[in-house]
Amino acid sequence: MFVLVINAGSSSLKYQLFRKESEEVMAKGLCEKIGNADSFHKYEIKDSESEVTVLLKNHHDAIQVVLDTLLDKENGVVGSLDEIVAIGHRVVHGGEYFSQSVVIDDEVVARIEECVPLAPLHNPPSLVGIKACFDLMPGTMQVAVFDTAFHQTIPPKSYMYPLPYEMYEQHRIRKYGFHGTSHRYVAARTGEFLNTPIQQLKIVSCHLGNGCSLTAVDGGNSVDNSMGFTPLDGLMMGTRCGSVDPSIVVYMIEKLGMAPAEAENTMNRKSGLLGVTGLTNDLRDVRAAAEDGNERAILAYEMYSNSVKKFIGQYAFEMGGLDAIVFCGGVGENDVRMRKMILDGLEDLGIVLDDEKNQKFGGEREINADDSKISLLVIPTNEELMIVRDVVSLYDRV
Repeated sequence: MFVLVINAGSSSLKYQLFRKESEEVMAKGLCEKIGNADSFHKYEIKDSESEVTVLLKNHHDAIQVVLDTLLDKENGVVGSLDEIVAIGHRVVHGGEYFSQSVVIDDEVVARIEECVPLAPLHNPPSLVGIKACFDLMPGTMQVAVFDTAFHQTIPPKSYMYPLPYEMYEQHRIRKYGFHGTSHRYVAARTGEFLNTPIQQLKIVSCHLGNGCSLTAVDGGNSVDNSMGFTPLDGLMMGTRCGSVDPSIVVYMIEKLGMAPAEAENTMNRKSGLLGVTGLTNDLRDVRAAAEDGNERAILAYEMYSNSVKKFIGQYAFEMGGLDAIVFCGGVGENDVRMRKMILDGLEDLGIVLDDEKNQKFGGEREINADDSKISLLVIPTNEELMIVRDVVSLYDRV
């Protein structure tokens, strides 16, 4: 029996097929540029990688191509769709409705739709993927795994905004936090890596990539996250601005003549690394430009690292201590220079990086010096594994 995990983006669809009993990944792939003439499907099955150009008009087409690939008589790994007993979907925003993963029914779909204004870039493609699976695989259990669920333990003093209280009562305007599936996995692995019960640890988990967030994990529970009411808040990101003075939004509308939707689009899609450099949202390209002396790229690199550093300090004080700083995500796992810039100058606080260890790549690893009071770790995240475990847990209860 198999479990299919789907992560639908606005123009992409990532997936992994797991064997239910062993958690072995049997196939994985990516449908990219959905809706464009140059769309393609890149996948790996039986240790063989392939990439094919295929017209994918929408996510329904993408999922159909995925299923056809898995069922292929010559190279597929599934004999029939009946062998896929459940599907897990990553859903970014579940509001206050969901504190754990749930089996999807009409009511759950309605709740996810209600949260679309809170995650306009993320929830709509998830809904399209869910509805496509219902159409193509009717009767198969589907499970929603929410990025916000792990953060439902954040206390009111941290999730409330100092706005008129009625705005929370009537509209549920509050911090929700995101990347929860990643932070939950990384925190659990940190406890296992350090051979210490997670209940005894104060951890700052740094999920750094095109989207970025930090989470304060105290005793295994999320007590704060740098993202807020939406995933736009917090750290500087690839195309998102992160935290800015709220009056800037008013200024953009009243003084610069932007419509609200234009201002929102600017902050979500045209800011961050892309906005500062004017070149790219990919930190690898920013680094290359910085090394060539591009002043705006140098500035963007420094701004990115500084935003992370500030939140680490905030969360250490908020938790009243710190045992570990953990890096994950594409940037957190692979960018040696960025980790060094984030941790540079913190030696007097007991945070001491080992430069040689920091140069190593691959797998879970310690990068702190022997005399560091704080553990510094790189833990590659595995959101898909967390999703499949939630799916199997719910499936086995039925």
